[in-house]
Amino acid sequence: MPWPAHAGAANRQSCRLAAPRTPLSAILRDRTAKRIACPQVAVHDEDRGWLGALVGACLLADGAVRLLAPRDGLIAAPRVDVRDYFSDEDVARARGYVRGQLALGVAAGAVETGLMAVLVARSATGALEDGPLGAVAADGAALSLALMLAPLPLGALTRRRALKAGLATQSWNGWAVDVARSAALGAAFAAAGAVVLAALMRHYGDDWWKVGSAGTVAVAVAITLLAPVLLDPIFNDFEPLEDGELRRDVLALAERAGVRVREVFTVDASRRTRAANAYVGGLGASRRMVLYDTLLETFSDEEARSVVAHELAHVRYRDVPRQLVFVALVAPGATRAIAALAARLSRRRGGVGLPALALAGAVVSTPVGIVARRLSRAIERRADAFSLELTGEPEAFISFERRLTGQNLADPDPPRWLSAVLGTHPPIAERIGIAEAYRAGDRPTRRRRSKWDPRTRAGS
Repeated sequence: MPWPAHAGAANRQSCRLAAPRTPLSAILRDRTAKRIACPQVAVHDEDRGWLGALVGACLLADGAVRLLAPRDGLIAAPRVDVRDYFSDEDVARARGYVRGQLALGVAAGAVETGLMAVLVARSATGALEDGPLGAVAADGAALSLALMLAPLPLGALTRRRALKAGLATQSWNGWAVDVARSAALGAAFAAAGAVVLAALMRHYGDDWWKVGSAGTVAVAVAITLLAPVLLDPIFNDFEPLEDGELRRDVLALAERAGVRVREVFTVDASRRTRAANAYVGGLGASRRMVLYDTLLETFSDEEARSVVAHELAHVRYRDVPRQLVFVALVAPGATRAIAALAARLSRRRGGVGLPALALAGAVVSTPVGIVARRLSRAIERRADAFSLELTGEPEAFISFERRLTGQNLADPDPPRWLSAVLGTHPPIAERIGIAEAYRAGDRPTRRRRSKWDPRTRAGS
């Protein structure tokens, strides 16, 4: 699941420009546009302000993780040797693929960051506090498109490697249609977001981030609630799971887990990839469990049951609302840090522009996201333990992890630092270790329930 975090405010010193407001869309077309700047002024208080706000946001995220991370239902994983489960050739192939994709992803991020820095330096948009809202919306859409198009060649290389590895299945034409759809949606959301930010800044001044943080939480809840019924169908077709043995197994597992399942869907993931997956999405009436068709076509019923049981854990323990609570706790500090850094980046131009906000958001969300992924990994560890206890089939669990690693070309045992920085799930080797511990007789820990860790038949 996505982990949004936005942050900030600080006093700023600036000089007003007499030059007219120039839309970003015009500057992106006119590469000869001259840079407008005013004399640099050293403002050490501003530096301390945004750095302090960033540290505060990270500390707030750390505290939220400590508060919300599962304290029971866990199984300690012993260290396992991946060579006992995977051949050296399979591990080398997966690592070569993953590291190549990672390098391209880092390069794409660097391109986006570099573009934002250039736009900030060139004062590529007018201040959000000034100018017509129509121009603000155009700037937001243009910035979104620019940030999508700049790294697109690297995205094409990433896809080419996936095709060569046999992981991607979609045609280039289909991929181009997906890119166009994503670009259109991104531009529309960016335009609307820019207008909302401009309105907040004009009404609340330097305190805009206070209302903005509440808006961040509201947007996260709205997307979680509406994405399964409004956004996901734009890219994929969803069908209710056919009546049969697997559906009966799902309902039986849900009954044993004390979870009410509203609906189980299959999604045509095979139109794009051979990778297998499953997930729980939505909130309230829109909550659903979704199984990739590649999972149903490739894995045994026993292996599929272990996946279903894992996803039922997310419903049982209300993990989707838990993540939204994390957003609510972190949003004020993160939004304050973004506002403070954006003001610092914009100090020479008399007002905050969209590129400065985008760059500040990227800077702040990087360390906050690293902290947030600790919570995600803890949640997934508990879901693994729950799956093993619910099914009592560690052999099927291990078999699934082994086959999934080969089918998805995942590194079963990446460097520890890499898992800590990027991993939303525990490494495959750790997950196999959890299953081996269960097979050896270990069971999930049980402690006194806390108000942050409710269990209910209604689920989330």
